[in-house]
Amino acid sequence: MIKQALTTPFNTPYHSAPFSAIENDDYLPTFKEAITQAKAEIDAIVNQTEAPTFENTIVALDFSGEQLDRISSIFFNLNSAETNETIQKIAQEVSPLLSEFSNDITLNEALFKRVKAVYDSKDTLDLTTEQTTLLDKKYKGFSRNGANLAEDKKEKLRDIDKKLSQLSLKFGENVLAETNKFEMLITDEKDLSGLPEGTIEAAKQLAESKEKSGWLFTLDYPSYIPFVTYADNRELRKKLTLAAGSKAFKGDDLDNQDIVIQIVNLRHERANLLGYKTHAHFVLEERMAETPETVLNFSNELLEKSKPAAQREFENLEAFAKDLDGIDQLQKWDGSYYSEKLKQKLFSLDDEKLKPYFKLENVIDGAFTVANKLFDLNFEEINTIDKYHNDVLTYKVTDDKGDLVSIFYADFFPRAGKRNGAWMTSYKPQYIKNGENSRPHVSIVCNFTKPTKSKPSLLTFNEVTTLFHEFGHALHGMLANTTYASLSGTSVFWDFVELPSQVMENWCYEKEALELFAKHYETGEVIPMDLVEKIKDSASFHQGMQTLRQLSFGLLDMDWHSQDPSGITNVKAFESEAFKNTSLYPETEETCMSTAFSHIFQGGYSSGYYSYKWAEVLDADAFEYFKESGIFNKEVASKFKDNVLSQGGTENPMTLYKRFRGQEPKPEALLKRAGLID
Repeated sequence: MIKQALTTPFNTPYHSAPFSAIENDDYLPTFKEAITQAKAEIDAIVNQTEAPTFENTIVALDFSGEQLDRISSIFFNLNSAETNETIQKIAQEVSPLLSEFSNDITLNEALFKRVKAVYDSKDTLDLTTEQTTLLDKKYKGFSRNGANLAEDKKEKLRDIDKKLSQLSLKFGENVLAETNKFEMLITDEKDLSGLPEGTIEAAKQLAESKEKSGWLFTLDYPSYIPFVTYADNRELRKKLTLAAGSKAFKGDDLDNQDIVIQIVNLRHERANLLGYKTHAHFVLEERMAETPETVLNFSNELLEKSKPAAQREFENLEAFAKDLDGIDQLQKWDGSYYSEKLKQKLFSLDDEKLKPYFKLENVIDGAFTVANKLFDLNFEEINTIDKYHNDVLTYKVTDDKGDLVSIFYADFFPRAGKRNGAWMTSYKPQYIKNGENSRPHVSIVCNFTKPTKSKPSLLTFNEVTTLFHEFGHALHGMLANTTYASLSGTSVFWDFVELPSQVMENWCYEKEALELFAKHYETGEVIPMDLVEKIKDSASFHQGMQTLRQLSFGLLDMDWHSQDPSGITNVKAFESEAFKNTSLYPETEETCMSTAFSHIFQGGYSSGYYSYKWAEVLDADAFEYFKESGIFNKEVASKFKDNVLSQGGTENPMTLYKRFRGQEPKPEALLKRAGLID
């Protein structure tokens, strides 16, 4: 029987997730019960005697399975942010059930017949733009997922989907296990040379927490990044870099090489089964880019513009390292270290000197203040709703009339049960039903440096932009104002979803915004304006190399997914070939990116990693518009809110963008910002 605490709507403040009332043993029976309930809702649509209409078929389908969606969001969000062996085991059991249920819907002939009947008569229906989009999306949800296949091929599709869901879970589990497994204990104090005081203190604290004497470093970003950026000991930088680069690439039981090969082949087979040339052709049909050719042309055009700059930057860096330390050949474990030293020399800008101005609490308040000045949002920390971990902060978000906009969760520090990186997610979508606008519950998850005994959590400037980035995604979720959940918030084309997040990063570079929150944690002094100027001046530092790096990831993704992968037997050899045009550093045999490339093998970015660069074109162009009128201009902010943030996936993204901007985006804004053209 389904546990009372897990019946929806939850009997909790704001119908928020009842984390503390859920035991791990509750999940499997609850999932099974919720699937049964969702199937009954589908049967009710199929078995009704009335002729198919937009309301009784398309809308009913969109609102079906609400209970299952909420349980899934809670469970899979925890599997990323607060997992354990039990949850991972349940995920392996549950994923095939959900995959099968999803197939039960898309391969349900009677249901498809009703959807198709409405779709075929759409020209006679008086539908709004949003309703037309929903109808197209529902129809494509069937046609793109096997509804028109013969019965034997439908069974084949079910089998592929089941395998893929299990493989991507296993991929992620192996990466997390590898991240948690590695520890580098330093016992000789001279090996800490160059490291910032805060990093040393955090390493000491971590060692003490594990009852070890010395300083402990791990592959968690707040430990790894400062070490490879500042540690003078080159051999230890090498050790840590190779450990990070060889995750799930050691030929042991946590190795992902075979999983990668299986995933790309199954994806290709699935695409072929559905009538597409490759997985990339299948994916990109529902993206702004539309085809692999467009993505490759876009990427190669940027590559052509950025590669000469990247090579110049690399040669300068190599010459700098040689002059400074007699380094003849720059290696991967040298890049961050000498880049930081060169940046300090050129701009007199030391990331460590900036950190005291970026106390985490102040940066959070800064993001909230920017959102208030732009979109009239108010954030109030509340302790009346459940959390899944003590570190999580919970907020009630309201508009200028005091009406609820969203519930917001923020989770900032690394833990053993939490994967690396930063992401935004949702526990409940926004939608309008029976005249009530049901508001969303949104979450951001990051991995920042924890407070130590003597210091609060102080962020690097890169971490500040990461927080604003994820907060931009959160605003997209919070400000959603659509009728249907499946078109709400971040439910947009994947190469449009990064626009709201990336555009928010721009405020971190502006004097007007920095003055609101960049205050010294001890003295309260506002960040000196000469530092602000240095931040702005250094924004294009090594942008050629950064652009090349991002493009290399996108091109690797496309190489895996835009061709027949059946002849690929060696993951490392394939990857090396893919990186041939974009690599600057010498090859390291021990490392392989693909085996830990979670974005494309665990997350939803397969054939979509190019989206980051694509969205940078949009965001640079969009921010130009803000700068023309003032970065807190209410009129421009309202246009962005009304035409982009609130609209979700209700219309073609380019239509929405042009309605906001008045024109199509121009790549020149990005190239100018990156310093790649004058």
